[in-house]
Amino acid sequence: MIYQFVLGIAIAMWVLPKVITFILVSVNYSFLGPYLLSSLTHAYPSGIPGLALLLLRVSVGGLFLLHGYPKVKHLRRWAESINTPVFLCFISAWTMLGGGFFLILGFLTLLATLPILASMLFAILLHLIEGKPFVATDPYLIPGDQYKGPLGKSEPPSWEKAFMYCVMLIAIAVFGPGAYSLDALIFGG
Repeated sequence: MIYQFVLGIAIAMWVLPKVITFILVSVNYSFLGPYLLSSLTHAYPSGIPGLALLLLRVSVGGLFLLHGYPKVKHLRRWAESINTPVFLCFISAWTMLGGGFFLILGFLTLLATLPILASMLFAILLHLIEGKPFVATDPYLIPGDQYKGPLGKSEPPSWEKAFMYCVMLIAIAVFGPGAYSLDALIFGG
């Protein structure tokens, strides 16, 4: 089973960019170049800007791997805790996991950021519906019996983290993955 997954990833990484590039070239719209799979701009900066984009991309991708894996593993429990249909949570969790992996590689970066961005915007909406603040109350002022996590302590709820992820994902979508990415290797020319 694992070999099928690895084979599928390998085929997707080799064939998908070529198919998409062929389709976009055959349509002959110059503004729809294959670089749109990578970012809203078609530059792949190197040097310090490229390293900064690499750090941002790998950090955000790694965080989404860490956020997505437990959600995939405990999908039903997560869906019940946020009172959301399981199929939406399934899409969101796999988007975080797969998108995080693709962000780390810098592969199809724009296509990886947009679904995660949609998921984070939905998270903000859920927080707003529940009346949670942008920045949480000072945790030292909260009564001791509230917001206990698995180790007895947790962060009070707010939508600040989802907002900051949105800002980082927008930056990655606009500026692209940088020169140190698979996208630069494939689409950089």
